[in-house]
Amino acid sequence: MHGRGQRCASTTSGGQTGARVAVSEQSLRQQPDAEVRPPADIRVGSSTNALTPVSVVERRVGAGWVQWAALSAVALAAIVGDQLTKQVVGSHLEVDESLKVIGPLSIHRVQNSGIAFGLFSSATAIVTVLTAIAVGWMLVFFARSGARHPILPAALGLLIGGSVSNLVDRVRLGHVTDFIDFGWWPAFNLADSFIVIGVAVLLLALTSADRRPRDRRRPLDIAAR
Repeated sequence: MHGRGQRCASTTSGGQTGARVAVSEQSLRQQPDAEVRPPADIRVGSSTNALTPVSVVERRVGAGWVQWAALSAVALAAIVGDQLTKQVVGSHLEVDESLKVIGPLSIHRVQNSGIAFGLFSSATAIVTVLTAIAVGWMLVFFARSGARHPILPAALGLLIGGSVSNLVDRVRLGHVTDFIDFGWWPAFNLADSFIVIGVAVLLLALTSADRRPRDRRRPLDIAAR
């Protein structure tokens, strides 16, 4: 009786062991395939996460602190230069008084309540509001695309600096002072010149960026360099 009980006990324990092995094998087979991951493909020259090749990494085009510093420097220089020349002209010439310089160029002090080159002189309030809106739009555009082209801080700095300088005069005086006169063109000031130059440089930068040929090399070739 005692031997028979031992054989029964050993048979029972053997059955339990076999059942545990079967359950373990079944649980291993039921594990999802997602937990079995292939080794990471780490490439030299890849992105900061060491997985995505450089060629497919999205380049950040929003303005950083370097672009903001450059924009501020250019805009401040444009404002100071424009306001300084207006002060010099205003302290030496009366309104509608002129001074011959060379050839067709003369310094002719006039008061302009409109936009650049004397346009819309009878709509000072509308011009002031539109100028403020334009400056705000340029700041938003620069915040989103300031790093798109290296010349954008200079172009938008001239645009914003010239616009702000004339805007300050309109709010403070109700007009701006124009003094650069070639005779065959309406008189203008440095701020107007900065605005025109800024627009030209901005258009040139944007068109050149759009026409730049794309690199068609494979991502692996770029990542291996």
